[in-house]
Amino acid sequence: MRLPLGLWRKLWTRENRWALALFLIIVLLIILTADSAPLWIYQGF
Repeated sequence: MRLPLGLWRKLWTRENRWALALFLIIVLLIILTADSAPLWIYQGF
């Protein structure tokens, strides 16, 4: 099921490209930092 070209052009705007890029960067940062334990949380204990 492919989107019609007019609908694809309407969805693929500059604003949507920036939103998608920002979303992918945030997801990548969450994935890369999820395995490292935040040591600053345990400093007071």
